[in-house]
Amino acid sequence: MNNRPSLGFDDDIDETVTAEPAAVLDLSDFKPTPAKRPDKAAVAKAAEKTQFKSREPKAVAAQPAPVPSPAPVAARATRRRRTGRSAQLNLKVRPDTIEAFYAIADANGWVLGEAFEKAVELLHQASKK
Repeated sequence: MNNRPSLGFDDDIDETVTAEPAAVLDLSDFKPTPAKRPDKAAVAKAAEKTQFKSREPKAVAAQPAPVPSPAPVAARATRRRRTGRSAQLNLKVRPDTIEAFYAIADANGWVLGEAFEKAVELLHQASKK
């Protein structure tokens, strides 16, 4: 016996339920029926009526080659090193400020976090004067 309340099911966990062996299922008369597929024209008409937009790719006729996109202005070097910095700071700045910040970091060989720390240090020293 256990002291747990009943969960409302007919059988208890502690009781052993003996089931009778299952009878062998006779499938000799079973004949599967083919799946009924809807008419493609009717499906297309219903889709058009409800303004359904298909995700299927459309057949592309021979088109002129696409115009290549312009090359990026300047590919930036990867600035990753293990530094122990784990917090992230996201800022909205002007594009020219970003470029200047990257240029300073690249010129000194700093990762961006290191360049930010140097800038904060200089601002802190300037505020003490």
